[in-house]
Amino acid sequence: MRSVFARLYRVSFVPGETDLRRLLIDMRPEPNPGRYVFTTVAGGIPPGATPVVTVAEPEGLTLVLRQEDAEAAGLGYDYVAGWLVLRVHSSLDAVGLTAAVAQELAGAGISCNVVAGFHHDHLFVPYEATGCAMELLEALSRRCAAGVA
Repeated sequence: MRSVFARLYRVSFVPGETDLRRLLIDMRPEPNPGRYVFTTVAGGIPPGATPVVTVAEPEGLTLVLRQEDAEAAGLGYDYVAGWLVLRVHSSLDAVGLTAAVAQELAGAGISCNVVAGFHHDHLFVPYEATGCAMELLEALSRRCAAGVA
């Protein structure tokens, strides 16, 4: 059944990386343009809103979407984020990547909200700290490659 599904929907089931050192060396953080916000709604997704992440919680449906989409839909928010994607194909079984990234950013006082996708980890950091977060993660990657971290 899995191979039929994969052929039908062209889904890749290539296993992701689990070695922490390799993950950190190859993480290649990449920013997505724009400002993203977290909000919550009681019903479904409002017309015109195109979330990049949804999380169903007992209190409501959390949406992460472009700031302009939230404003156009009249949705409130209080956190404006930059969105970084770690381009390494990390396994959902990998241990330590989130902790290493969070520790690096926390050391600089940067909050980080992580969402794991099937192929990549997605980091939402305060928008004004996006550039600094990129620099820190790239430096961490270089240190790991040099065997220093």
